[in-house]
Amino acid sequence: MIKLYLLVAIGGAAGACLRLALSDWLNRVTQHHYALGTLGANILGSFLIGIAYVLIIEKGQLPADTKPLIITGFLGALTTFSTFSLDTLMHIHNGEWQHAITYTALSVVLCLMSTFLAVELVRSFT
Repeated sequence: MIKLYLLVAIGGAAGACLRLALSDWLNRVTQHHYALGTLGANILGSFLIGIAYVLIIEKGQLPADTKPLIITGFLGALTTFSTFSLDTLMHIHNGEWQHAITYTALSVVLCLMSTFLAVELVRSFT
């Protein structure tokens, strides 16, 4: 059990550092007011989780220990959007279009609402 947590921690540290570096670089290079760093991290993470899923889960070409290291730790820290993308894609691949659409709508709306609520609550108490 300790090994599992250690793998997630190592992957998480690396993913978090990459997210910060990528965000800083994209935001500095583009000098844009949009969250291009976050968008870049989300797009990269979504792409990487697709690769990891196939290599680790579908094909078994990487050791089982790489799942907590790469998917849970590294990509979880880089972005949770990658997991959302994979979950939605699995619904689509399984022919569960209604689930995919509902999951997508709920994820976007509820996450935005949660963020809005948190921002407003913190703003009102600080």
